[in-house]
Amino acid sequence: MELTFASYNIRKAVGADRRRDPERILAVLHELDADVVALQECDRRLGQRAAVLPRAMLEEQHWQVAPVAIRPESMGWHGNALLVRRGIEIAGAAPISLPTLEPRGAIRGDFLRDGVRFRAVGMHLDLSGLRRRHQVRAVLHHLVHADGGHCPSVLMGDLNEWSRVGGAIREFGAGWQVSDPGRSFPARQPVARLDRIVASPEWELIEARVHHSALAARASDHLPVIARLVLRGH
Repeated sequence: MELTFASYNIRKAVGADRRRDPERILAVLHELDADVVALQECDRRLGQRAAVLPRAMLEEQHWQVAPVAIRPESMGWHGNALLVRRGIEIAGAAPISLPTLEPRGAIRGDFLRDGVRFRAVGMHLDLSGLRRRHQVRAVLHHLVHADGGHCPSVLMGDLNEWSRVGGAIREFGAGWQVSDPGRSFPARQPVARLDRIVASPEWELIEARVHHSALAARASDHLPVIARLVLRGH
């Protein structure tokens, strides 16, 4: 079973031109052609924390939203959301509490495709290096004790980690495949590898890359990252 995963910090749909343009973000998502997408900064920060991408527009593009929002106007948890293509069943979803001084969080979604169960985690980690390490540990601890037990998992998001192999990256430990899609921030002239996709041992990594397009360079301050994965034995 081959699936394409993507992670995208959309900066509340505000682009390089300082305009909030949800349709532009949706156009980038169309370019990605992914099966599962982790979004960061998908809700406004203040007030009702309203989603910046209208649900009706997402549904028109055949996206389902994993149900993790606490507030009625929101789409995510601390700005994190998981989108999955129609045809993939959402078997469960939950927020993941992280140790933090900032409004950060992570979310977990359990999915079924053709009867095969897999899991995705979207996360946006802290600016503090020590805090990031604690947060990765918290996510891995959550997966060990999550409902339904162990299953093939993909973790992705804006890790805010500038090191290629050190810092919070080391916390994933043996067996986890930490892809290096490339430089994704800032979008116009990227210098940092802040956005990552990490797969459990059950997956075979076919490709990992940054999505470069003229539209993506304008739509947010991060470029999306993509990984194609094959679930071994399926």
